Amino acid sequence: MSFTEKIGQLMQRPGQDAIPNDDVPWWMKYAGRGLGTVGGGIAIFLGIWAATGILFAQIDCLIAGIWQMLAGFLVIVIEAPCCCMFLDFVQSASDFMEQKPYYYRGALYIVISLPAVVLCLSLSTIFGSGLIFGTGVIYGMMSLGKKASAEEMRTKAAAGVDAGPGGVAPDVQSHMKSSLVDNAQPVAFTGSPYDSNV
Repeated sequence: MSFTEKIGQLMQRPGQDAIPNDDVPWWMKYAGRGLGTVGGGIAIFLGIWAATGILFAQIDCLIAGIWQMLAGFLVIVIEAPCCCMFLDFVQSASDFMEQKPYYYRGALYIVISLPAVVLCLSLSTIFGSGLIFGTGVIYGMMSLGKKASAEEMRTKAAAGVDAGPGGVAPDVQSHMKSSLVDNAQPVAFTGSPYDSNV
């Protein structure tokens, strides 16, 4: 058993399968969970900082700060329920999100990170909500799945049989490729214009 597998067994959640069901690299899972946990905490702190805008009669910054604190708390609840184990609903909310595909979490984090920046454009909201947005981007990349090997991509490109998500038939696809190649123009290099007055 490798070192990363031992660490993975130590870090797995209760009731989680010992064998992962997806092809996401381990470092990407830990990057998403780590950035979500740390970024949620920083977003809460910076939300408090943005909410002090009420001292200068900036109501929009107060609302943005409260929103950012709630968004940071939600991210911590989902990513690190052990930080909020004194609340009884935290584990069930975290388990609910664990059963959903990665793009649910990615879309949720991206959507909840935007209103604070829209309401109050300040450094604290940009950085705090940016960490939540970055967590959403990582989960979005995780939802794309594992990239194929170089050899597999070469064979599919050479054969032209992979129709892709559009469902284009291989004969239509090869016809489209041939017309694109037939209509290609040669590339020529022209030097700088020659000035006869010099």
